Formats: sequence, structure tokens, C-alpha cells
Amino acid sequence: MAGGARGGGIRNVPKVVWLLAAGTFVNMLVSFTFVYLFVYLTGQRGLGVPQAGLIAGAGGIGLVAGNFTGGWFGDHYGHRRTLLAGAFLSGLGLVALPVLPTPALILVLPLCQYASGTVRAANAALVAVSVPEGARRQGFAVHRFAANAGFTVGPPLGALLAAHYSYGWLFVADGLGTLAFACYAARVLPAHVARRHRAPVPADAPGLWTALRARPAVLVLLAAIVVVDTVYRQQYSTLPVFLADHGIGTGVYGWLLALNGGLILCLELPAAVGLRKRAPLKIIGIGLVLVGAGFGGLAAGAYIATAVLMMLLVTGGEILYKTPASAYVADSSPAHLQGRFQSLYAGASISGAVLGPPLGGALYSAAPGLLWPVCGALAALAGAAVLTAGARERRSMDKALLPFPSPSASPSPVPSEIQT
Repeated sequence: MAGGARGGGIRNVPKVVWLLAAGTFVNMLVSFTFVYLFVYLTGQRGLGVPQAGLIAGAGGIGLVAGNFTGGWFGDHYGHRRTLLAGAFLSGLGLVALPVLPTPALILVLPLCQYASGTVRAANAALVAVSVPEGARRQGFAVHRFAANAGFTVGPPLGALLAAHYSYGWLFVADGLGTLAFACYAARVLPAHVARRHRAPVPADAPGLWTALRARPAVLVLLAAIVVVDTVYRQQYSTLPVFLADHGIGTGVYGWLLALNGGLILCLELPAAVGLRKRAPLKIIGIGLVLVGAGFGGLAAGAYIATAVLMMLLVTGGEILYKTPASAYVADSSPAHLQGRFQSLYAGASISGAVLGPPLGGALYSAAPGLLWPVCGALAALAGAAVLTAGARERRSMDKALLPFPSPSASPSPVPSEIQT
């Protein structure tokens, strides 16, 4: 599954992926509203914490639902159309959001987030169908580099905009940027290119669940990603609370996130190129185990040293698992299901945004000392499951490559034309 055009590093990444990555960078540069959403709702809108939590949670559910279903639209109507429709809908909703009455937010914000989720799934599918098998790790790494670079710069710019004007202008800037991304994508992704990737589906082509059952390693990977993403998202919810409860201030937490972003920008693309010939599930499994080791290490105590070590391990795990996992799912997908396979991975990879805060918060409130050992154990088990699935897959592939016995070695040779 990892064969194909292995050489050449990022030289095998097509121009269309670089163009899409450039647009994603600009789009992520202004995608800062969710970072400041809670502050906007409780401050400028004057909502209480429970009401703000309800609206923010509904938006998160919409985002996850968009990721899980965007690939279906792409497979049926085209990934380019799905991207454009989702970006236009999300952009228009965000621009209008500051002037809407507060009760309307419970409907409009999830709709905007749903559309944003379909864009994320369509982006991944477009990378998958544009890059040949064997070079997809590099393609996804280029796209992730652009997205991470934009998100690294975006929140500080959002803070400046909010400080000089108001938080409402963040939504306007995000919406206008998303609309600009839609116009740009319409320009760099011409319709004839999109049609070229939509070959006719054979009448006997398997459906989604039939294809997934035939690829048990993909199912194991998707389940493992849901578990690990729930653990991974603790760095945005319970980790800052844990540090503050032990006298470690917000400044240290900010530097930890900066360390994470800086290392990813510097190392993820070279790692994807350097490890492109390695078995993907082995690399992914090791990455998941590293994430578990990072969070589990916090059980040693709340110190700056343990927090830095935790972030180094988690970042190393993220570098190892995120890009190869996207590429592995793409390489495992039948051509007619590429969007839905990428949608499943996209949904799994963001599910922790909804599951992580309530589950982690509940455990931390009930038994603070158990949170980090449980996180470490869950991620380690997920990594072990992926490593086991990879070993089974390699054994199956080795069996498939074994030569058939010669006629002289068997008293009753099977005619070659009916061998299966």
C-alpha cells in the first residue's frame, strides 16, 4: 500500500497541492474565531458560562459532523464543489454572525462549523486524489505545514484585532478570509481538473462498509485516532487548569504551545520525507505511544521540566502519526471512496475537540491524580493496537507474495487458470 512513486521527496508533490496549501495558509491565518469564541460569548454577548458552553459545544458538534460527512458530498458531487460550497456558506455565516441576535447563534454557529468541517474533509480528499500513491505522505505534510503555519501566526493577529477594535470583527475577518479562499480555490482548481479525478464507478464496486471490513487495519487506525485525539486535546483543556492549580502561570503554558507549533513547523515536513519508505502503521503506532508517554509523564508532578518533556514527547508523537495516518488512509481507499475514507479520518482526527474537554474535565474533577495515568495508558494501548494491526498486515502481504508450489512439489497440482 505504500508503494508507487517513493523517490524524489517533495518533488513528487503536484503543483495543485502547493497552490491549495498556499490558500489554506491564508485561510488558517484568519481562522482564529474558535480560539476566542468563549471570550466573545461571555464578554461582548454577555452570556453566562453555561449558555456560552452550550453554543460553543453545538458549534463543535457541527464541526465534527462536517468532517465526517464532507467526503460523501465530495464523492457524489465532486471535492472541488464541496470545498467551494462549504467555504462560501461558512464565510457568509461568519460575516453575518456579529449582527445576528443571540438566540440565532445556536443555529448559525453550528451551520458555519459544519460547512467548515466539509471544507476540511474536501481539502484532504483533494490532496489524496492529486498525489500519486507513495508520495502522499509528502503531499499531506506540505498541506499540514501550510495549515500549521497559518494557525501559528493567526491567533496573535486575532488578539491584536480584538484589542484595537472588538471581538466581533474577528468573525468578519474570518468570514471574509474564508470567502477569499473560496474564490482563490475556484481559480486554482479549475472544473476540468476536478472532473479528471472522478472516474466512473463500476457497478460491482464495494460500498463504504464493505470496503472498510476488507481493510481491518484502517478500522483499527480510526478507532485508535479517536482515542488518542481525545487524549491529545487535553493540552487545550485540562492541561492549563492542571498547571495553574500547581502555580504554573499562563505564560509558561503559552510557551509550551509555542514550542509545539515551532517544532512541528521545523520538523514535520523533513520527517515525512525522511521516513517515507518506512512502514506507515509502525511509524503511526510509535507516534501514538509517544503521545501517551508524554501525558503519562505528567503523573510525576507539575513541574516546568515535566511539562516541557511532556510537550516534546507529544509533539514528537504528533509529527510521527498525523501525516502518515492521513496518507495511509488515502492509500488504502478505493478510488470511488476516497472522499469518504478521508472524511472518516478527518472526523476521527478532530473528535477529541468534542470528547476531550468533558471527559477529561470530569475525570480531573473526580480524581485529579488519575487523569494523566489514564491518558497515558489509553494512548499507549491505541498505539499498541496500531502496531499489532501493522504486523498482521505485513504478515498477510508476505503470504500473498509467497510463490505457488511447483507442480512437481504437489501430487495433485491445481491448474494455474483456476488458482485463487
